[in-house]
Amino acid sequence: MGKFLLFKMHLSFLLCTFRDLKRRIVEAEMELTLAKSQGYLKSQVQQSGSSSGKKLLAVIGVYSGFGSRLRRNTFRGSMTSKGVTLQKLEERGIIVRFVIGRSPNRGDSLDHNIDEENRVRKDFLILDGHEEAQEELPKKAKFFFSTAIQTWDAEFYIKVDDNIDLNFDVLIELIKSRRGQDGAYIGCMKSGEVVSEEGKLWYEPEWWKFGDQKTYFRHAAGSIFILSKNLARYIDINSVSLKAYAHEDTSVGSWMMGLQATYIDDSRLCCSYSSQDKVCSLA
Repeated sequence: MGKFLLFKMHLSFLLCTFRDLKRRIVEAEMELTLAKSQGYLKSQVQQSGSSSGKKLLAVIGVYSGFGSRLRRNTFRGSMTSKGVTLQKLEERGIIVRFVIGRSPNRGDSLDHNIDEENRVRKDFLILDGHEEAQEELPKKAKFFFSTAIQTWDAEFYIKVDDNIDLNFDVLIELIKSRRGQDGAYIGCMKSGEVVSEEGKLWYEPEWWKFGDQKTYFRHAAGSIFILSKNLARYIDINSVSLKAYAHEDTSVGSWMMGLQATYIDDSRLCCSYSSQDKVCSLA
């Protein structure tokens, strides 16, 4: 009888220990989830800043494609006409790079031409793991923010289309006013109808996920938007599991919904279409 009682006490102790261990594991998992949602991990790779070693204010990724050399030259020409150079911007803590992936046929003339242009210009961020295609734009956002934050340590990461004529002074003033604000998701905020008819412009194959009203959640328009460092890091950490929809802007917006992101609607980042170019208040 005494042995049975001793065994029962020992078993009870083991069960209490097991429950305590299980509770600790659950708490640790919750803390890790919270850290990921805020864009932080305890062990992080040391990142590079500018060539001078100082932390950067922003990294600007100008999305471009294989057939957009004329747009890139126009963008460069606009910078030159304003007296803006990559070196001068870097001195102000700003990195600017054209962002492009690789050809579906790796190593072909498309890749070769980009490599040669980059050899001369030295103003590309080439996403070797990304296949450049219009339908792959939502995935390009993952690759851009992940590659940018792994390459440069900046306070903000900015996506811009290559047919926008940027006013860098206004843009720098805008992001400087938001310094120290974690979770900043800045853009021309909008929502709108989810297109459910195949063949129509902006068709969303997974339209049924957006409810009976078929309306998108609030998100920043894709022409130009800004993420603070911890939001960009969140995309980097969770890129494998983040769901991409048919369009880049709604995809990024869906990633922000579950975070403690501060949505900042700035009309200067709103664009309208004029011919083949986008006209933005900030431009």
